[in-house]
Amino acid sequence: MSAAANKKLMQDIFAAAANPDPAARDRALFAASLAEDAKWVVTGQYSWSRTFSGKEAILGDLHGYVRSRLRDRTRTVAHRFIADGDVVVVEAKGDNVTPEGVHYDNDYCLVFRLDDGKIKEIREYCDSILTERALGPFPQAPVRAAT
Repeated sequence: MSAAANKKLMQDIFAAAANPDPAARDRALFAASLAEDAKWVVTGQYSWSRTFSGKEAILGDLHGYVRSRLRDRTRTVAHRFIADGDVVVVEAKGDNVTPEGVHYDNDYCLVFRLDDGKIKEIREYCDSILTERALGPFPQAPVRAAT
């Protein structure tokens, strides 16, 4: 796919998932666009830093745990998309609250690598101190959620 097509796919994914109404947020396009062998790399040197390998680990372990730590369905609003070949960089901001009432409004730089319309790799850069303050440390054992 072209850089423009990759950028459009990522814009569509973020638009569907950013609805202000939690009940209307739709992650189906993201899940459908995620390659079975995709990797999500959480960068840095804190408890969340690791590589989630495979669609099941990304949706179940990473996203499942994040969902368990938030009051409503997750919301991340993108405000910039930069595409070059098979890479799309997305700057975004979270708009979330934990069950304890702590705001989790992290700033993200997400680097997506796509291959033939499928997301193969995601590199996440964010405020690690905010992540651990709002969501706590990532558990040692995976917390699997239904995908």
